[in-house]
Amino acid sequence: MQNHKKDLTKDPSGFVLLADYVPGIIQEIRYYSTYNFIGDRIDGYEEPCALLTKEAARALKAVSNEMMVQGYRLKVFDAYRPVCAVKHFILWGIEDQDIRMKPYFYPTLQKQELFAKGYIAKQSSHSRGSTVDLTLLDMSTGKELDMGSPFDLFSEVSHPDYQEITEEQYANRMVLRQAMLRSGFQPIDCEWWHFTLEDEPYPETYFDFPVSSEYLRR
Repeated sequence: MQNHKKDLTKDPSGFVLLADYVPGIIQEIRYYSTYNFIGDRIDGYEEPCALLTKEAARALKAVSNEMMVQGYRLKVFDAYRPVCAVKHFILWGIEDQDIRMKPYFYPTLQKQELFAKGYIAKQSSHSRGSTVDLTLLDMSTGKELDMGSPFDLFSEVSHPDYQEITEEQYANRMVLRQAMLRSGFQPIDCEWWHFTLEDEPYPETYFDFPVSSEYLRR
């Protein structure tokens, strides 16, 4: 039997604080807060800061520079996600009774469907350190662009190619998507906000150190 333990590590040496690479980036780290689909702070999120691999952070800086020329800033909801956080999601999925955030994040689905339909993965690309969830903020208004659905709304409306939104909402999704593609990120088919660096440095490695600037500096 193959031993997968070698693919799990707590070594943060290839990671950086995203704010150090992209000084103008806005961060609203939802899994540090209680405003997320579970309703609690998620295990492993010790600080409301985004961490990424150096390679992904460099690529995201290129996206940020391009977007700022067009009058937008990047706003990040999640980046590196520890394996223990994914375990928190899975344990919540098993517990039938806790559906307090259902009206906000999965109003049309049963919580068990979130795994079956791919909205929540039992092994997340976020744990490899080169995946980011983000949107665009309009610098002239100070508001997020209207993408037709909010972050972490688990619904067909959040699929990037969903057509039953306004032309403006769809165009806003495409502005973000095309900028991310140009800098080497790849989308997924069920979340307009989710992108992974195509040439990610650790494609087979999952990390389980805390989201913490202090941990990076040890």
